[in-house]
Amino acid sequence: MRFITKYKNIFALINGLLLILAGIFKLINLNIGTEWALIIAGIVGVVPIGMQAISALKIKVISIDVLVTIAVIGAILINEPVEAAVVTFLFLFGNYLEQKTLAKTRSAIKELAKITPKTALKIVDQQPQIVEIDEVEIGDQIQVNAGMQAPVDGEILYGDGYFNESAVTGESKFMNKSIGDSVFAGTSLENGSVIVKTGRVGEDTVFGKIVELVEDAQDDKSTQEQFIDHFSKYYTPIILLLAIVVGLITRNLQLAITILVLGCPGALVIGVPVSNVAGIGRGAKQGVLIKGGQVMSTFKKVDTMIFDKTGTLTVGRPAVTTVVNFNGEQKVALEMVAAVEQKVSHPLADAIVKFVAPTTDFMVNELMVIKGRGVAANVNKVKVLIGNQAMMREQQINVSEVMEKQLDNLSQNNQTVVIVAIDGVVRLIIGIKDVIRPEVAESLIKLRKLGIKRMVMLTGDTQISGEIIAKEARIDEIHGNLLPADKAEFIKQLQANGHKVAFVGDGINDSPSLKIAEIGIAMGNGTDVAIETSDVVLLKSDFGKLVESYRLSQRTVRNMYENIGIALGTVLLLFIGLWLGFIYMASGMLIHEISILIVVVNAMRLLSVSKNLTDINYLSTKIKYNK
Repeated sequence: MRFITKYKNIFALINGLLLILAGIFKLINLNIGTEWALIIAGIVGVVPIGMQAISALKIKVISIDVLVTIAVIGAILINEPVEAAVVTFLFLFGNYLEQKTLAKTRSAIKELAKITPKTALKIVDQQPQIVEIDEVEIGDQIQVNAGMQAPVDGEILYGDGYFNESAVTGESKFMNKSIGDSVFAGTSLENGSVIVKTGRVGEDTVFGKIVELVEDAQDDKSTQEQFIDHFSKYYTPIILLLAIVVGLITRNLQLAITILVLGCPGALVIGVPVSNVAGIGRGAKQGVLIKGGQVMSTFKKVDTMIFDKTGTLTVGRPAVTTVVNFNGEQKVALEMVAAVEQKVSHPLADAIVKFVAPTTDFMVNELMVIKGRGVAANVNKVKVLIGNQAMMREQQINVSEVMEKQLDNLSQNNQTVVIVAIDGVVRLIIGIKDVIRPEVAESLIKLRKLGIKRMVMLTGDTQISGEIIAKEARIDEIHGNLLPADKAEFIKQLQANGHKVAFVGDGINDSPSLKIAEIGIAMGNGTDVAIETSDVVLLKSDFGKLVESYRLSQRTVRNMYENIGIALGTVLLLFIGLWLGFIYMASGMLIHEISILIVVVNAMRLLSVSKNLTDINYLSTKIKYNK
């Protein structure tokens, strides 16, 4: 049985060749040759179909193969070898084309598995050696040269270069990475050479998790698939029973056999799963992980979206947003500040250093961090104070009324204020805050147009802080000062009122809400816990991908219903044709196979659904790597 199933396509080829031979015999009027070629073709063709039918009956399932096997055997018995040969060929050839076209829809997922690195250049005794990926451990140093793929997740210790991260993020633009930056398995180095300290290997890497999540997603059945499975469970026995009843009443065995062939629900069985796989594959190529067909179906029904603030609507890290200069040249003063701050480990210091990009022209010494106040240092023998108002008071630095007003304005705008005094005089006031993602406002407008009726921000920050961000994001409903349990309770209340809720977050504290909501959506730079408990993962943390994932779920579900309509319409058309007398067994099977190809091709449209799914603005964000 295994041998026959394995070489089913060979049986189809022999069946087809015998049909051609029968045609040749017909042309030369060798009738006995024609008849025997057709009989043998029918027998050869029914063998693999019959084996599949026996396998189905063993588990008490009346499958399509059972219907076709009975029909073909009956056709041979009533001396209709043409029908038997043609039906088996069309059925086997249809299966072959099905396999090929389904393989196309799964290509996006297979490509992920193919590019997983199998070996690595491990540094052993200061020399690179080729080893199997299984021999690499956390903490090992791995060399990646131009043209190679990174085999592990890790941090660059030496070197720099441009990485192509399209396999992980879906982004085609190259990322320039150097010492201290994160590198992901499956990304390729376009130039240069780097040494990477291993942080994750194999299935634990970001890339490994992507492959695992997408493969698992294919096995998760949507509501539509569950309906089709339930429908087919009863539909095929009903067709078999109908054929028996018609045969007994009419005494017309050929009519009964034809009903068996025409009633085969091939397109119905294949149409929904292929849409599901195509949609998930499309999302994977674009950097969006949708964990299964049921997620697709549920996501489409969402009418309310709830957003966490920090790391979701905002970038999750402080950035310099305001610089007010009071005395002297601003550029020099900023460079002096950055020279000090690059020696300090603090998020606000990192924000200033990134904003200024300091030079090495300044000598910093006598640096002293004053807890809760700021930092003091000598820069080129000039005293520099960087800190808050309390520090300025303690150091007897004069802060004028104009400066006080400026400080109040920045504070009211939810900015953390840093005051810079040089040689005892306030020179700069720097405003720093967690900034909103640039694509948020436009994305929310698009989501409203697509059908999201209510948008809410839930944050653990103050109400005022939330309102400032919400105003920029154009969100009308804001609830601040919430604990994780409060957020979860808010979602439960919405669900009790009949809303379908999607929650978008990134942190450990978001995990309860991600799990409770009908759809949990995690930003790709979030924690592992958030990603594991979510239903949808936006790998690049590109907020624009949220729009595309919602749009993709709508199109995928619509595609499923289109395929159901095509399949049921085909069966109805065939029975009407049989009743009117212009549809027969072979022609009915041909139409069935055509309908299967139509639903597969229709599903494959999802692989290139729209320019909108590829025309995404570049955003330089990284998936968080836990050192």
